[in-house]
Formats: sequence, structure tokens, C-alpha cells
Amino acid sequence: MQYTCETAINRLLKSYAVYYNITMFNDERTPITARCDFFEHSQKYVVSKKAELWSADGEEFLYILNLPHLTKELFEKWRDYVYEDGMSLIHVGPGHMYSFITPVFVCETCDEDARRALKKCRIYKSFHFSLHGWMDYHAAVVDLSKNRIDANRSGHQTAKILKKVLFS
Repeated sequence: MQYTCETAINRLLKSYAVYYNITMFNDERTPITARCDFFEHSQKYVVSKKAELWSADGEEFLYILNLPHLTKELFEKWRDYVYEDGMSLIHVGPGHMYSFITPVFVCETCDEDARRALKKCRIYKSFHFSLHGWMDYHAAVVDLSKNRIDANRSGHQTAKILKKVLFS
């Protein structure tokens, strides 16, 4: 099936709505269409919740960007913006285990140098020597003209999910 940016984004949002809290953006100055937030809390306790042995919090902030033509400059600009915005949303502290910041660039066409910049993108941060968890940056590009999905090394699983949602 051949998608436009809008139909692909609508299909992704429909799929993500089951697990994520979705915030839509209608600002014409930004290509960010939506931010999908996922929060997970796990804990182990003995007899009562007051006797907690451990707890772990995980969160993901997934941004869907609509860019008709992705260039290296646009990729770098929005990669940095999403990183800064995602870092401001992370709840670091005792019990924080991991956070993922994930931009998904949906485009009609993609320059090859933008694709190379995506593959080289490696952003990772640990908080207090990983005692308060870590952050990993997953990034993916959906090139609709070639029905192709690429991701950085950390975004490998994100790419697999996108392929299932859009192309199967």
C-alpha cells in the first residue's frame, strides 16, 4: 500500500493509541504532529506495599514528525530539538530505570546523507553512574517513496514495530 505522510501518521497513531498517551500538536511552525508518552512502574514488596524491596520506573517519549523531504540539516535540527524536549520530560531520581526518547521522521523522500546521519546517531546518557537509570535515543526514518524504514542502532526494535504497522 502506498501511503501519504498523513495516512501513514494516522495509521501509526491508531496503533500507538492502545499503549501510549498521545498529545497532538497543531503548530504550523513545527513538523511535530504528536508526542506519544508511555510510562511503566514495577515494584516488589513483602506482605505490604510499605515494605518495598525495589521499584523501577520506565518511560518513553515518542515524537512523530511530518517532513515531506528530509535533509541532513533538517534531521540534525529536529534531532537536537527532540532530544532537548525529551530530556526536560524525564523524571530522574531513585527508582528511575530507563527512558527512551524516540523521534520517528515520516517523509515522502529522504536524502542519502540524512539517512547516513541517522545511522551514525548515538545518544546515550546515564544518570548518577546509572544508579538513577539511563536514557537511550532511538531514531527512525520512514521513507514512503521507497517503502523503507531505517533506524539508528538503538532504534532497531522501533523500526521492526514500524514495519509491522505500516507494511504488513
